[in-house]
Amino acid sequence: MARQLHVELVAVEEKVWSGDADMIVARTTEGELGVLPGHTPLLGQLAEPGQVRIKQSGKEIAFDVSGGFLSVTASGVTVLAESCAPASSSAAAH
Repeated sequence: MARQLHVELVAVEEKVWSGDADMIVARTTEGELGVLPGHTPLLGQLAEPGQVRIKQSGKEIAFDVSGGFLSVTASGVTVLAESCAPASSSAAAH
């Protein structure tokens, strides 16, 4: 059984998405970052405008984010964004 990464995507007013994923990809001020289970802990500032992509079981969910941070710990990944909405130009089928 493959290891999973627990992900919390939170905007100022609400929890937008929570669950287990195979990988998360986010654009930070340092560049695009892919996080897999077991990743080294870090704190990154999200780039603006940015997008967070959550990959699970061969599917991808994308969210457009504005402002905020990405935190990777031993317990998973938390994305704290000033605003967040489902991506308008996602590669996923609608």
